[in-house]
Amino acid sequence: METEYISSTQGGLGQSIKRLAQKLAQSLTWFDYLFAIALLLGAIYAEYRFSDFMDVYEQTILFACVPSFALIGWLWKPMRNLMIGSTVLALLAVYFYQTPEGGQLARAEQAFFLKYMLSSQSAILWMSVFFCLSTLFYTIALIKNATSFGATATKLSWAAVYIGLTGMLVRWYESYLMGPDIGHIPVSNLYEVFILFCLITAIFHLYYEARYQSVVLGAFILWIIVAAVAFILWYSVSRDAHQIQPLVPALQSWWMKIHVPANFIGYGTFALAAMVAIAYILKSKNILANRLPSLELMDDLMYKAIAVGFAFFTIATILGALWAAEAWGGYWSWDPKETWALIVWLNYAAWLHMRLMKGLRGVVAAWWAIVGLFVTTFAFLGVNMFLSGLHSYGTL
Repeated sequence: METEYISSTQGGLGQSIKRLAQKLAQSLTWFDYLFAIALLLGAIYAEYRFSDFMDVYEQTILFACVPSFALIGWLWKPMRNLMIGSTVLALLAVYFYQTPEGGQLARAEQAFFLKYMLSSQSAILWMSVFFCLSTLFYTIALIKNATSFGATATKLSWAAVYIGLTGMLVRWYESYLMGPDIGHIPVSNLYEVFILFCLITAIFHLYYEARYQSVVLGAFILWIIVAAVAFILWYSVSRDAHQIQPLVPALQSWWMKIHVPANFIGYGTFALAAMVAIAYILKSKNILANRLPSLELMDDLMYKAIAVGFAFFTIATILGALWAAEAWGGYWSWDPKETWALIVWLNYAAWLHMRLMKGLRGVVAAWWAIVGLFVTTFAFLGVNMFLSGLHSYGTL
């Protein structure tokens, strides 16, 4: 009987996967296939042009991105459009950097579109402006219950994501203009990862906004992005952090290309869940009750965001241990950053366990998600400010 049940369950899962694959295939258009072909051709060109600068692991990451990005773009068309749009804008910036002698970083102060729009620093400033405006419009939409303001806020968020991702791509190119030995993916310091945090949090917010058809939650979620934007601006002015610096030896590894983005998918979704938890608590106390979505919807969104974040944070922690073994000779050294990463992991593992096994719901789960944000913030930023260790290259 047990064998029959397992066989039936596996068959049902197989049929579900088959139906999903068929549904996806039926939804694809010629443009989706063209998008996938363009990704493959881009990877082939990158391999042909830059193979001397990549090891076998980086080449594996390059070609693994092709089916991954294609699938993401197929499943959620706005992401396909984002990848295409940001790439076109970044290539336009690369074009403006060109001179008869090749790419010149000095063009950032000479070419109009680079100086005021497409250089990495200009693009990041525009991203900051769009996120602040989007937050304002989301907040007005919540207070005034005005759908038109909400629609404008969504468009402004997308504009911020487009120009922000463009800025990151252009910064990557600019680092190589400084020298082949200096060039690196822009996820190596607090300035760059705060930008990454803004983009990832905003993308997940826009996805859940479309999925749940709930615009007003942006009035809560965008404030955590604005806080990150404020840090970016302060860090740029006070520490000149926007200047591209060579990588320290510990970061000169292909592991950084996968460990850091996976980590910040976790941070971004944990932050998103905490901001939704604030809305949940307000609704439970009949504050803005007629403006906010149902408690069930917000509870489900919190759960999904934390589940996604936990999965990626787990992957990032494993990748970090493998990187540590290669860089420092051991998988785990109880470094402050590692210890607090473990605390974050245990916190959300306990949250998910209590929900799945004990049915944790309601205000208690919401408050726990908010506490989790403070724990995560200390692991992300507080450790860099107050503690030292093997990760001290990320200090303020």
